[in-house]
Amino acid sequence: MAEPLVELTGVEHRYRAKRTEVPVLGPLDLRVDRGEFLVVVGPSGSGKSTLLRLISGFERPSTGEVLVLGRAPAPGRDVGTVFQQPRLFPWQTAGGNVGTALRWAGVPRADRPQRTRELLGQVGLAELGARRTWEISGGQQQRVAIARALAARPTLLLMDEPFAALDALTRERLQEDVRSLTDGDRGVVFVTHSVDEAVFLADRVVVLSDRPGRVALDLPVPLPRSGVPADQLRGSAEFAALRGEVAGAVRAVAV
Repeated sequence: MAEPLVELTGVEHRYRAKRTEVPVLGPLDLRVDRGEFLVVVGPSGSGKSTLLRLISGFERPSTGEVLVLGRAPAPGRDVGTVFQQPRLFPWQTAGGNVGTALRWAGVPRADRPQRTRELLGQVGLAELGARRTWEISGGQQQRVAIARALAARPTLLLMDEPFAALDALTRERLQEDVRSLTDGDRGVVFVTHSVDEAVFLADRVVVLSDRPGRVALDLPVPLPRSGVPADQLRGSAEFAALRGEVAGAVRAVAV
């Protein structure tokens, strides 16, 4: 079997609160393969965002082991991250934000303009590179954040509820764009509260229990990832059945 992209073994995580330790996550065993789009869903406080921080290397587990490409994760190494808020540099243009990420990734100066155009085109903003961040909508800002996260060609993309603050129509459009971000090599771990979003995006959904978060459901999502219009997919009986199964699992673990 090929080496997993992400592997968590016996992972538990606790936070200190005054003189006690509060269990947040685990024990948890989890594997993510290359090219896989894993969506993690669960009630508030189930440790979803903590899981992403452990995978990104921003935090270390209290117990157990986290490996990304066979080694301990480190911020920025092989991993791109998209947060709930775009966190763009307001003094730069959309293209400037992407160009800065390319500079940090070590892309030669001469190659950055073309690569910036390619990345903005990939998220549907090919004509907006010269716009300041305050001149574009919230959805467009989040597209820039995604382009910036892809600048270093990460093998793993982590997305922490990136569409939570957007209106329903913009959210659906971005879901359709993001659904295509996996390929034969890159994997995605996406956190959301939305069952519909989880089933639409994922080729596998993991439901975490209430704190401390454990795997309550690990469900493959065998829906076609291309060739079927998004509205038709969302309206299909297969989608409804999967949504019902995930929603039932979330209800069962919520308190």
